[in-house]
Amino acid sequence: MTSAASHAIGIDIGVTNVKVAGVTRGGEVRFRETFETGADSPDWPANVRVRLAEIETRHGSARHVGVAAPGVARTDGASIRWMRGRLGEVEGLNWTEFLARPAPVLNDAQAALLGEAWLGAARGSANAVLLTLGTGVGGAAIVDGRLLRGHLGRAGHFGHLCLDVDGAPDIVNTPGSLETMVGNYSVSTRTVGRYESTHDLVGAARRGDAIAGELWRRSINALACGIVSLVNALDPEVVIVGGGIAVAGDTLFAPLEQRVREIEWSLAGEHVRVVPAELGEFAGAIGAARHALESSGESAGEQ
Repeated sequence: MTSAASHAIGIDIGVTNVKVAGVTRGGEVRFRETFETGADSPDWPANVRVRLAEIETRHGSARHVGVAAPGVARTDGASIRWMRGRLGEVEGLNWTEFLARPAPVLNDAQAALLGEAWLGAARGSANAVLLTLGTGVGGAAIVDGRLLRGHLGRAGHFGHLCLDVDGAPDIVNTPGSLETMVGNYSVSTRTVGRYESTHDLVGAARRGDAIAGELWRRSINALACGIVSLVNALDPEVVIVGGGIAVAGDTLFAPLEQRVREIEWSLAGEHVRVVPAELGEFAGAIGAARHALESSGESAGEQ
């Protein structure tokens, strides 16, 4: 392994793939790599360690490494303290001990927002919200320049906002949550089996299917209501929407922005910006690298 290189490495662990990025303190992304998680095997974390060693052989060992993963991270950054469903092996795994070097851990959506605030759609923003729309709905917030983590690390799980007090409970027992109303996992239920995924629903709406169009409008309205609730609570200057649903482009963003404008509490004609994420699937890895730099006491942005 070569001597320590002038970049930090961020590792973003997903159910299907692990994304890795090497980023300098000045914000230059030196490399991006992806490999399969192999989550069907209970010892998949060992593969992460092996692949990290291979990456460092090619690119130089990094002085700082950060990890992003689904679930609720411990407030001390040692591990993920709560993880529901797949990737259960990540729960309680101390990455600093496992990788034999400091490796602070963040929730994956929190890491993605750090990435977007550093090099993406929230660059220069002191108050920003991220919503990641995929199988479920994740999220994160930066408030007055600081990542919001909360007392137990639960801050940012905006998919569990209650939008219908009489709705069915979601996985954390919240009735009528935003996640239930717009998450990919619930499309079949929401459309009474007519569509199996958000991709199918959006495609049918684009083709002029009246039923799909109405169901898509309901989804957008729920998302807009969730966004304005966050605006009222956190007062961000920008709301970033990422994840699989963001590829819908104008089919999503044009009606979403219109609906947000209709129901937002506007002061002096100022409106929150609702924009797509810019860093794509590597946002979490880039944010994890930044978090590693910040946790080490080295300021990101320095050359």
